[in-house]
Amino acid sequence: MLGETDHDGGDSPTATGGAQNGLGFMKRSSSHNFQNSPLKHTWSSSSVKDLTAATPQEFVSKFGGSVVIEKVLIANNGIAAVKCMRSIRRWSYEMFRNERAIKFVVMATPEDLEANAEYIKLADNYILVPGGSNNNNYANVELILDIARRQSVHGVWAGWGHASENPKLPELLSLHGIAFLGPNAGPMHALGDKIASSIVAQTVGVPTLPWSGSHIKLSKEVLESGEKLVISDAMIEEGAVQTPEQGLQAAERIGFPIMIKASGGGGGKGIRKVENREDFVNRFRAVQSEFPGSPIFIMKMATNTRHIEVQIIADKHGNAISLFSRDCSIQRRHQKIIEEAPAVVAEPEVFMEMERAAVALAKAVGYVNAGTVEYLYTSEGFYFLELNPRLQVEHPCTEMVADVNLPALQLQVAMGISLHRIKDIRLLYKEFPYSDTPIDFDNPTIYPQPKGHVIACRITSENPDEGFKPNSGSLSELNFKSSKNVWGYFSVSGSGGVHQFADSQFGHCFAYGDTRYDAMSNMVMALKELSIRGDFSTTVDYLITLLQTDDFIENVFDTNWLDNRIANNVTAAKPALMPALVATATLIADDDIRNNYLHYRSCLERGQVLPPSNLDGYKCVELIHDGVKYKTEVTLLNPSEYFLQMNDSKTVVRYHRLNDGGLLLSLEDNISYTAYMKETVDSYRLQLNNQAITFEKENDPTLLRAPSAGKLVEFLVEEGDHVRAGTPYATIEVMKMLMTLSCHIAGKIKFVKRPGAIISPGMLMAEIEMDSEMCYNQAKTYDGGFEFVHHDTKGTSMKPNEVYKQSMRGLEYVLDGYCLPEPMFSEHYLKLLGKLVKSLRDPTLPLLEMQDILNTMSGRLNAGLDMAIRRELQRYASNLTAAVCQFPANKIVNLIDDFMGSQIKNKSDRDLFIQNTQPLVQVANKFREGLRGNAVAAFTSLFVRYLAVEENFQIYHLEKSVKQMRESDMDVDLVMGHIRAHSQVQRRNQVVIALFDSFAKNFHHLVLKLKAVFTRFTELNQPTNNRVALKARKALISLYQPSYESRKNTLESVFLRVLDSASFIDKVATSELYDLINQDMAI
Repeated sequence: MLGETDHDGGDSPTATGGAQNGLGFMKRSSSHNFQNSPLKHTWSSSSVKDLTAATPQEFVSKFGGSVVIEKVLIANNGIAAVKCMRSIRRWSYEMFRNERAIKFVVMATPEDLEANAEYIKLADNYILVPGGSNNNNYANVELILDIARRQSVHGVWAGWGHASENPKLPELLSLHGIAFLGPNAGPMHALGDKIASSIVAQTVGVPTLPWSGSHIKLSKEVLESGEKLVISDAMIEEGAVQTPEQGLQAAERIGFPIMIKASGGGGGKGIRKVENREDFVNRFRAVQSEFPGSPIFIMKMATNTRHIEVQIIADKHGNAISLFSRDCSIQRRHQKIIEEAPAVVAEPEVFMEMERAAVALAKAVGYVNAGTVEYLYTSEGFYFLELNPRLQVEHPCTEMVADVNLPALQLQVAMGISLHRIKDIRLLYKEFPYSDTPIDFDNPTIYPQPKGHVIACRITSENPDEGFKPNSGSLSELNFKSSKNVWGYFSVSGSGGVHQFADSQFGHCFAYGDTRYDAMSNMVMALKELSIRGDFSTTVDYLITLLQTDDFIENVFDTNWLDNRIANNVTAAKPALMPALVATATLIADDDIRNNYLHYRSCLERGQVLPPSNLDGYKCVELIHDGVKYKTEVTLLNPSEYFLQMNDSKTVVRYHRLNDGGLLLSLEDNISYTAYMKETVDSYRLQLNNQAITFEKENDPTLLRAPSAGKLVEFLVEEGDHVRAGTPYATIEVMKMLMTLSCHIAGKIKFVKRPGAIISPGMLMAEIEMDSEMCYNQAKTYDGGFEFVHHDTKGTSMKPNEVYKQSMRGLEYVLDGYCLPEPMFSEHYLKLLGKLVKSLRDPTLPLLEMQDILNTMSGRLNAGLDMAIRRELQRYASNLTAAVCQFPANKIVNLIDDFMGSQIKNKSDRDLFIQNTQPLVQVANKFREGLRGNAVAAFTSLFVRYLAVEENFQIYHLEKSVKQMRESDMDVDLVMGHIRAHSQVQRRNQVVIALFDSFAKNFHHLVLKLKAVFTRFTELNQPTNNRVALKARKALISLYQPSYESRKNTLESVFLRVLDSASFIDKVATSELYDLINQDMAI
């Protein structure tokens, strides 16, 4: 299920809360109890009606608002846009009984349209905007204003990222009478700017870490005046550092390690950690390049910290409240990946102080709408980090534990509604929802407290195995299974994708539980059931691993925990190597063989005959994993099996092609796997039973190629420089994130692209003139075999009738051209032939075949007839060891005929009876002449299978033979089957000659019955068929020797003469008998 599921802000599971946090820390039940409230009301339909409205105009009038908002422009894309529309539409239905009462206009780039973005389909209208980076679209304030004016919207929602923290946006909108669903420009500037917010925090007494502006505070007189605090540009400039030299002086004054931060940075950009003075200048310039023109400041880096957030909401009437805390400490590259609410790492009193400080900050600057105050928490206390003047990605965590709908709250606040008039807020404070009595938010009758626990996981298109490298591409499948305690939002659907200019996050999953452990368990199961297939890697497997670590379960991690794991190459759980290797090789070979087949078919339909070698069904696959190269030879064994050989080891893989492009595989370890494979520029990414693993290709290390689509930001070395292996040589921007690329070998570098160039996957950016081939560590070749972990399966050996069917089918596939390379080919067909002959001579074969048919007809055959047939079979089974034992085929057919003649009179009933009993009659007819008759039929069918192909190629030229088949209206797939089989004619000749010899040896007295088939063999006139034609002629010549009856009579007369003699030692008779027995034509 895509998009939002059953849980959004305002909707919550029925489970009760267990975690403690917030102001008061009192248990809150899932139902709202007003017994302790000073206002007690009786619920009635009239009071419910008082809380609803027919239109937004009526709502604003009834609830004391000031701005009517009926149409909203969403200046964002992806998950942000999806979440906003779904949340506000839910509130609209509750309030107006019309989810479309608020109309939404969205901005859409060509890339978003191409990716089939979900938010575009949800909107009431979309406006096409320029593509490329967000400066061209979602972060372009003038463009947003222009669209808002042209579309006559009443409000603009910016969400997070892009222009959401640009004070210019609310400023310009207010000049044109358009509401901004966020803070005003002044408070946004005061608190949204990291330097300004730190100064405000210091002024109102909120603890801050040492930084380059620690000495700056507003005067006591300004603070006590009660006016809104305003931070001047001069104060911001004083807190910033202008040059690397100034920054280094501040860093040494504060003490390493420190953080270099851009005041306008965020989302992991514009921030660098520096542990020594040697690295300072380069990292300072890196921050400058990411946010040109933004003030830069230096801050002490705290260690062993937790990243804690407090959600605040404030209205236009001076009210501000906190909505509990969130713990967002699990981050990579300063970007969150797992969030949870409420935070439980400290005592409740600590979070109480954090929330009070957050509310004080908001009131000090006259903040309006939703915002997030971020702190760093250590065992020594908490420190103000920054205030984000917007909604956060992880806000649904708060929605769940507070039972509120934050986007709907933003809309109502923008309409001028006071917090105490909003239903969600009244319920949060245990006040009667259908009332307008004021609430003393600073000293409420009952302090709110969070309900339960929520864990959130960001689903991103990043590869954890490569340092969370972002990647883009199309999406084939997205299957998320929601439940009452698990829900999620996704910005793409199964037919969409993630483009190179998008945010790498395309999904957000949330799990609720009474306790933190319950929420964690629910999330793990949800992620294990989440199926995502596409051109890009995701973080799903890695998230599952993180959630199950002891550190996470015991809640003993910090903000550096994940980065340390990444640095130590701790990866997600992977599928077992050998099944993954076999699956990848099979998928690569299958893709190649299938493409060859389709290409050949396409050419054949156009009249072009390609060389038959294109249909050989063979592929050699080389894969590298962890510095080891695996070479696997894959051959198509039959339409449902592949034969794999690696060194001296062999295995067979049974496969079934799925409609969605994957393969269902059965391997030697007795486990079935669902496998999907995606080829990239330098690797193959396999998804095996929802676990991912990557195999590398063997690439030229002297060619430095782009790993992903994006932009080349800068080269970190000079052209012509000598670089060592592992030296960072370039920085690229991929999906709003900066990545550093490193060389794999030592040598002299030469640039191919220039900084600023737009790059695509595999594009050549630079070349290296290698010092020596010896300096390159090539992958070591694996010399072992297939090593599977075998799972014990208690099974029985195959029954003779199953062996017969399997060996017949195997020989038929060989004669159809599915031939293994030598020496496996001879071993394969001779083994099949031996099994076939053994099963053909087994007297239980007809008995087992007939019993299988009877079992499948249970309930459809008359009970009396069924019993009669089974009695005949029982008699046959009891006489199997007798010298003469004939299968009762005629008796069974007579029983069926007699029953039909005597019991069934109606024609339609008779037709149905014949149809139902036809399988029984077919088996009986096959064994009318006993085992010998069935053997003749089996060998005849194999011989005819060979002839059916070769008789079409008796014209010398292949092209003419194919043309003749096509002109006879033969199906194109059948023609291709004949071409493939004929291309293996020499190996098929081996099989046919072996069939001749086996039949002559085991069923020599039945050779005459194959006279017609042998005659067809002698008519083959091509050199490729000479061996089998000669073999058939010899067999026919042998037919003209004395007949079986003649030889029988001769032998009988010899025996009689011996018996009639006076003594058994009659030398003449004995000698004559000895000579006869040793003749070739002996019986």
